[in-house]
Amino acid sequence: MAAKATREAFGEALVALGEKNPSIVALDADLSKSTMTAAFAKKFPKRHFDFGIAEQNMIGAAAGLALSGKIPFAASFACFLVGRLEPIRIAVAYNDSNVKLVGTHAGLGIGEDGTSQMGLEDVGALRSLPGMVILQPADAVETVQAVEWAAEHRGPVYLRLTRQKMEDVHAPDYKFEAGKADVLWTSEGASHFQATIFASGGPVPQALAAARDLRSRGFHARLVNCCSLAPFDSDAVARAAQDSERLVCVEDHNVVGALGSAVCEAAASRGLGVPVVRLGTRSFGESATAAELYEKYGLSADHIIEACLRPLG
Repeated sequence: MAAKATREAFGEALVALGEKNPSIVALDADLSKSTMTAAFAKKFPKRHFDFGIAEQNMIGAAAGLALSGKIPFAASFACFLVGRLEPIRIAVAYNDSNVKLVGTHAGLGIGEDGTSQMGLEDVGALRSLPGMVILQPADAVETVQAVEWAAEHRGPVYLRLTRQKMEDVHAPDYKFEAGKADVLWTSEGASHFQATIFASGGPVPQALAAARDLRSRGFHARLVNCCSLAPFDSDAVARAAQDSERLVCVEDHNVVGALGSAVCEAAASRGLGVPVVRLGTRSFGESATAAELYEKYGLSADHIIEACLRPLG
């Protein structure tokens, strides 16, 4: 399958689900062409609602539709959507509304659009809300299954999706499980690892390239894909700590509050004596190509390799 942005896979999955379930509706805030809900709007015009540049109203309406028995998918850029944290907190999370929030254009990977449109703090904000499921798929295969799962799940869900195209890293027979991480790649025949890499979303292909490169150098690495950021698979961290010299977390997000924090929390709560290296942003982004930004902010394959090999302490 050709490379596809996870937002594109979401748009296709939403149309397919809409054909099967008339309760599914889509909401947008003047960005349907970018969030990829335009196809749903064209096919089901009476089940699509555009609120203009009024995300706060869109979130409130989504909660109302959910409480009326609909299954709303409310989409916008991740930064614009989660920037309206208070209505998400009260209308969606506090009321346990069956709303599916869809944040596209996540992280540095949006490239030239620049700082004002980069969602780099969204997961950290939403992980603090009780009952909020947070999913960040790594490719089209995983995205389709995550969207299908979200539609069936009763309760709030946040889907974090990419603007950039993503190569498939999962086989067609992959089975997504909420709350579970999957071992995407492991150095063949290894029983001990210099590093286990935990990655999510946009940087997963770079992490996969890094793990393979390390193997060619005689170093053993393992890659764990974490689509489910909440609930988080703490058991996967515990298993990795048993046979790894270090854990390396890679995320297109601020290092505070998201994947790296979840790994550190799991390690600390279980008393796991394993060092954790976190790669992510520590500042706001800027405008450049996605590849240039991944290189500058330490998310490229070369930076991941260096994080796996550099002396600790």
